[in-house]
Amino acid sequence: MDDTTEHVILVDEQDREVGTAGKLDAHVRGQLHRAFSIIVWNTMGEMLLQKRALSKYHSGGLWTNACCGHPRPGEGVAAAARRRLREELGFECRLDEVGTITYRAGLDRGMTENEYVHVFHGFFDGDPSPDPNEVSETRWVGAAMLDQDMDRTPDAFTVWFVKYMRAGWPLAARPAA
Repeated sequence: MDDTTEHVILVDEQDREVGTAGKLDAHVRGQLHRAFSIIVWNTMGEMLLQKRALSKYHSGGLWTNACCGHPRPGEGVAAAARRRLREELGFECRLDEVGTITYRAGLDRGMTENEYVHVFHGFFDGDPSPDPNEVSETRWVGAAMLDQDMDRTPDAFTVWFVKYMRAGWPLAARPAA
């Protein structure tokens, strides 16, 4: 599937399904839909970041958390998270859901993110093998360095990741090694 044929699950403010929509259409219309975000740590206490491929339909070339995505209609959120981590970064690890967050934000290309996000975290100590159609590069970064980078160049990061970091939830969700 690609961005023009993929569908997302539309939800209400309590994450109850209310229908489906084309992924691009949901982002153009700013419709609330179900999503997930994955935060991956290594045992050195560093967070895995990915730089979105320039060819992405929005936010290309920006740094963000390890992986984000949308479950397909009929697909569970945890299964979708595992699928996208494997597709985008070429590895698997145990993922634990740590909570949810809802946000709305304007994006480039006239799109709007309006998502009910299930947040997962996991550990991985290997080298990702990213799909170049999804990810242009990856890096591991410590929390202090990430804060400094985000303060200096917030426009180098996706709008949702800046919101997440400013709210403190990726660091609060950091699992003990």
